[in-house]
Amino acid sequence: MNTMFDDARLASLTQPTVASTVGLDRLGDQIAELSAHLDAAAARLLDLIREFDARGGWGNGFRSCAHWLTWRIGLDHGAARERVRVARALGSLPRLARALARGELSYSKVRALTRVDARDRRAAAQGGQGRYRRARRAHRPCLAAG
Repeated sequence: MNTMFDDARLASLTQPTVASTVGLDRLGDQIAELSAHLDAAAARLLDLIREFDARGGWGNGFRSCAHWLTWRIGLDHGAARERVRVARALGSLPRLARALARGELSYSKVRALTRVDARDRRAAAQGGQGRYRRARRAHRPCLAAG
């Protein structure tokens, strides 16, 4: 086996061409666009959960809205509790809710931000870190606060 030939062939297969880069850029744009749509759908889902919870829609034999979500849509109970918590929090955080609905913030970022003190949310927003900050880093003040 000629390794020099194999290495050259492998390099030509793994290095992107202009056409493949354009295709990858387009694919990346589609992923980002769909992600924004999913975040907007998550915002709508949280609105519905908040209303369902407030109106006691789960009170027909379930211990909580989270228990009902686990039964009805198959969410893990911890994830269901978290959805209810975030839905409730967004009721008093309209700017955050709108940012999620517009796809400007991911559910992960919103979830993390709903855990931090209002002063920390303002500081993060003023620092310009909200839109592009990773959810993992947005969550750090939450961990420090306990």
